[in-house]
Amino acid sequence: MCLFSYDDDADPDEQAPAGLLYVPVRTEAAGPALRVFRTPLGERTAVGFTRRDLLTATFGAGQPAILLAEPALRALTAPLGVGRLVVDPVLSAPAVTTKPVHAAEEPARAL
Repeated sequence: MCLFSYDDDADPDEQAPAGLLYVPVRTEAAGPALRVFRTPLGERTAVGFTRRDLLTATFGAGQPAILLAEPALRALTAPLGVGRLVVDPVLSAPAVTTKPVHAAEEPARAL
């Protein structure tokens, strides 16, 4: 018999609603356009931040953003085939390339 009740514990895959998010956008003539990103494995993802300072720390002070509720962000990205939402990402890395990057190559020497 277990002494502890786990009935109200959330499933680790079950995320709590994020609420309002600062979402990075591009400014276009027709208005703001959502920016969509890729995970390190290449999956398309939407990104949102719970605080403006977190967005600024990741993208810089010049990044325009709009406030959207999480369900609205998901509804806007679903028709684009984007099913993933990353909230408050802290790591960004350069894109993966297919060309290998070599250490400083030495110039050819004449013999």
